[in-house]
Amino acid sequence: MNNDLELATFAGGCFWCMVKPFDELPGIIDVVSGYSGGHIEHPTYKDVKSGTSGHYEVVQITFNPSLFPYEKLLELYWPQIDPTDENGQFHDRGNQYRTAIFYHNEKQKILAENTKKEIVASSRFKKPIVTEILPASVFYPAEEYHQKFYKKNPNEYKSDRAKSGRDEFILSHWNH
Repeated sequence: MNNDLELATFAGGCFWCMVKPFDELPGIIDVVSGYSGGHIEHPTYKDVKSGTSGHYEVVQITFNPSLFPYEKLLELYWPQIDPTDENGQFHDRGNQYRTAIFYHNEKQKILAENTKKEIVASSRFKKPIVTEILPASVFYPAEEYHQKFYKKNPNEYKSDRAKSGRDEFILSHWNH
C-alpha cells in the first residue's frame, strides 16, 4: 500500500449499510466489505452468518489521511450505529453484527477511545456504550456480490435498509 494511505476498519452491523456513508468521498480510496476478528481462516458469508466463526461483518476503508483524516472517519462512523446494542444492529441480530472499531495503530486507538469517551460523556444514550475498540486483525474481503451492494442491487439495498430501522434510529438519536 502507498505510504500516504492508511486503513480503517469498522464493524457496524450489516456491511451493506456501512459502505455507502464512506464511499466516494474525497480522500477515500476504497471501501471493502469483509470479515474480521474471528477464529477461522478464509471464512465465507455462510460461516460468518451462522455466528460460529467469531467474525464481525466489517468495512475496511483505504484512505488518504491528509485529505480525509481518521477523525473525520470516526465522526461518520458513530452516527451510523446504535453503540448501546451488544447483540447486533437493528434487525440484524447476532455476534457477527456487533459494533467495533478495529484500530491499525496507536493514534487510531487513542482517537477512537477519545470519541467513545465523548459519546459516553454526552449522555446522548441512557444505556451503556458497548462498541468495542480492538486491535485490527486479519481482514478477509467478502464475496464479490457483497461489494458495493448498494450500487449493484439498489432496490434490495433500499428495501433492506428501510426494514432495518437504522434510518429511524439515526434520525432520532444522532439528528442526521
